[in-house]
Amino acid sequence: METMTVNDKEYQVRRLLGKGKGGYSYLVSDGDREYVLKQIHHEPCDYYEFGDKLQSELRDYRHLMNLGIPMPRLLEADLRQERILKEYIPGDTIYTLVQREQVTEDHFRQMEQMCRKLYPADTNIDYFPTNFVVSRGMLYYVDYECNPYQQTWDFETWGIRYWSKTPEFLEYEALHR
Repeated sequence: METMTVNDKEYQVRRLLGKGKGGYSYLVSDGDREYVLKQIHHEPCDYYEFGDKLQSELRDYRHLMNLGIPMPRLLEADLRQERILKEYIPGDTIYTLVQREQVTEDHFRQMEQMCRKLYPADTNIDYFPTNFVVSRGMLYYVDYECNPYQQTWDFETWGIRYWSKTPEFLEYEALHR
């Protein structure tokens, strides 16, 4: 079984959860509990400019925590290997729920509650549905990325296009099968 370390502590890799603009996220275990280990990558992204990705993750985490956005706790950062370890929140992503046509009004209500905290703080998050997990009825933002608010990228203008089986969602799904 493949292993990865965070600050010299070893974790067994269970599976790849996904690849984002900034890194690969893996479900890992220490033998007792499961976690998410994110390995920062430096692959090019033609639509997004990065500075120091790891420092951005840490800064964005603190900012979103201060705003009260529901998300997994950051447990450790390994600066040398550019890895972070965070709490694993089990559940289905909004993306999966869109595929099953199970996104509810309550999910939208919880997203609106997040936006009421984000927008006055001049902040957008990445509203793509793979970045949200529903666990025991609660919506969590499982990424830490945030950016200065721009209406072009807010939930009502951009994100909502992917929270149901819209043409944008179906096109994305066809390209990523």
